[in-house]
Amino acid sequence: MTILSPAAPPSAPSPPRRRPWFGALLVRLHFYAGVLVGPFILVAALTGALYALTPQLDQVVYAHQLHAPITTTTLSLAEQIAVAEEHVGDEATLSAVRPAPEPGDTSRIMFAQEGLGASESRAVFVDPGTGEIRGDLTVYGTSGALPLRTWVSNLHRNLHLGELGRTYSELAASWLGVVALAGLALWIIRIRKTRVKKDLLRPNPTHRGYRRLFGWHSSMGIWVLVGALFLSATGITWSQFAGTNVSALRTSLSWGNPALNTALGSGGTASADEHAHHHGPESAPTGAANPATFDAVLAIAQRTNVNTGLVEVKPPAEAGSAWVVREIKASFPTEADQVAIDGTTMQVVDRIDFADFSFPAKLARWGIDLHMGAMFGLLNQVLLFLIASAIAGMVVLGYLMWWKRRPTRAPQRLVGSPPRRGALGDAPWWGVVAVTAGAVLIGLWLPLVGWTLVGFVVLDILLGIRAGRRDRAGA
Repeated sequence: MTILSPAAPPSAPSPPRRRPWFGALLVRLHFYAGVLVGPFILVAALTGALYALTPQLDQVVYAHQLHAPITTTTLSLAEQIAVAEEHVGDEATLSAVRPAPEPGDTSRIMFAQEGLGASESRAVFVDPGTGEIRGDLTVYGTSGALPLRTWVSNLHRNLHLGELGRTYSELAASWLGVVALAGLALWIIRIRKTRVKKDLLRPNPTHRGYRRLFGWHSSMGIWVLVGALFLSATGITWSQFAGTNVSALRTSLSWGNPALNTALGSGGTASADEHAHHHGPESAPTGAANPATFDAVLAIAQRTNVNTGLVEVKPPAEAGSAWVVREIKASFPTEADQVAIDGTTMQVVDRIDFADFSFPAKLARWGIDLHMGAMFGLLNQVLLFLIASAIAGMVVLGYLMWWKRRPTRAPQRLVGSPPRRGALGDAPWWGVVAVTAGAVLIGLWLPLVGWTLVGFVVLDILLGIRAGRRDRAGA
């Protein structure tokens, strides 16, 4: 008799494995941001690269205005001011003086005048040895940017479209950091999987077509990552919307720059905007300042805390306020000491020393000077030019990769298809919550990223609906 063993119970089906979702989500985000925001980043990078060259271009274009033959005699500031005032006549009001910082340089006698734009001054360049007028130009902001640099700066900042144009640069600066971090995450995922890891650090010369473009794109990205994040973070501080959030955060944490108190007979200090060193408004004095007082005030400031050649002397902006002498040296080591002097009693009423700035305030100042290529001179400018050029090249490579991925059997398709959708649908619940919360927080901190990200989602949904209809029609 054969005894039949009972049949083994059927095994429970194993749950389906989830497809990797985070990398796929980053690929799609990187793709959409590169395609749709890439033009803004490209323009910002190209204009930024041009801006990095302007300090050297200024020395060539404005050599006559900036420099003069070295002489054995030196006129007083009062004598130089008298020459400049005779040159401009009664149509302008003396607003500041920048003595020649080095032998062979000219002095800038600066005037406020009707018809100038916001933050603009009229600068008369005077040979401090002979009193010769070497030039008469409109300069911008407290940085005293010359016309060429001002034009390039406005091109980089707002495309010469005013406040509306600033949206483009904020969009580029905001998304640059997001795209760079997404690219870093994708690079880490790929380098963990690839067998030839050095191919992600430098382009493989044996690769052709799409793989060659991808090699250049990924390797350039990792080498300029720190520079791209730095330009993004510092660029945001100038922006309209995200910049307001940065300023509010710094104020709440008391990280702002101390402001010199120029009110006579009162105390206390306020918080200053470090960007004013580069493009702050200029205020004209309410009355004529005695030219002889400039020499006396500068001498007092030099005995107090102003010990660099790059200085600016400003008469009182209004009745009841003090003269201001401040250092304007942006290169390292930074010199930003200031002193306020009562023009009647010749007493120091307030002083600020850069050494007493909080460390976050110093970092903010250094970051801005590095962004503008002023911190380390030519080396800083060359590095900025290379980073900006590399960022522009990566955008172009991204578009070439998109074109290379086009289907060869569908000549009507000029570009490749986007990466697969549905990555978020493969994510666990906690992944969906984390991505959503992260997107909301980033959108609140960087408003233009938030709004454009919503636009990406809407566009993706519409493309999904269109693809679904096409598939059903072809079935």
